[in-house]
Amino acid sequence: MASEGSTHFGPSLSPEVKRRVQSEAENHGPHATHRPPAIEIRKAVKRFGKRVAVDELSLTVGMGEVFGFLGPNGSGKTTTVNLITGLTHLTSGEIHVLGQDVARHGARIRARLGAVPQETALYEELTALHNLQLHADLYFVPREDRERRIDMVLDLMQLSDRRDSRVGTFSGGMKRRLALGRALLHNPQLIILDEPTLGVDVQSRRALWDRIVGLRERGRAILLTTNYLEEADALCDRIAIIDHGRIVALDTPQALRGRFGTSSIDFMTRNPATERVLTGLRSMAGVVAVQSNSHSLKVTIDGRPKTSGEVVTAVAHTCGIASIEQNSPTLDAVFLQLTGRDLRDTEGGS
Repeated sequence: MASEGSTHFGPSLSPEVKRRVQSEAENHGPHATHRPPAIEIRKAVKRFGKRVAVDELSLTVGMGEVFGFLGPNGSGKTTTVNLITGLTHLTSGEIHVLGQDVARHGARIRARLGAVPQETALYEELTALHNLQLHADLYFVPREDRERRIDMVLDLMQLSDRRDSRVGTFSGGMKRRLALGRALLHNPQLIILDEPTLGVDVQSRRALWDRIVGLRERGRAILLTTNYLEEADALCDRIAIIDHGRIVALDTPQALRGRFGTSSIDFMTRNPATERVLTGLRSMAGVVAVQSNSHSLKVTIDGRPKTSGEVVTAVAHTCGIASIEQNSPTLDAVFLQLTGRDLRDTEGGS
């Protein structure tokens, strides 16, 4: 187990950035949500024998928020989700979901959750309607309300015309939509989506994204795990990146890209950059790298807000600018910077 206050980082972070990330991940100052909490985790620890899967983890997810939970294989992501749902028990710490302690009220909490696992777990020999009716029975949906809710879910997922079709005849995207609709049938306040668009085509993915955004607009809390970082970027209000059982970054996608990603400015200059100009650019705060070839100049910068403008001004005054193109940092780059690039195998879950 890491010592108290320690955090693991990928190899490319400077000591100054490491200290800042650790402080923000533990204190949640600029990241804290002001919405009523759906999930509150305080110093959660989960050990499997000598292995520590979750290590002093704390975070809050608010109602009406899509919260992304990202991490490489073996990072503790799946274990944390299992702790939230009460499928595995804490070694120490506290988790409250929808205002109740998971350790004492796990079954009651699960009845108020909606979940879409990686494996849809639908009964393929049954129709869409029969799958939903079975779920309604399991979650005690009132009989007088059952028909209306099933119709509403099928309409929301654009499956009304396939209500009497066997699920085994559905495409992958249709199955994912039905699984999401099933999770909504008992009107949960918190929805946990584990890789909700895994293996579906682009059109189905976009359709699922629209449904997820609609759920947020209705005030639902959504915890989303995904390996598609563009999905997290598009959907999530905030993102936590977990590695070795600890939160290493927590913020909005835009803020994470700005603080930990690098962007580049590509210039075509009117005059070649002299060695004096290149030295001046390299010495500027926030400049990571400078590459020059005749009239082509590429300046890589970090997330400091003033750096871009200062670089453009300096190049304009010294070389003149014929054309300029700025490439923004991606969430993929942020993720790799924080967690490293090494391939990992899972050990007893992720």
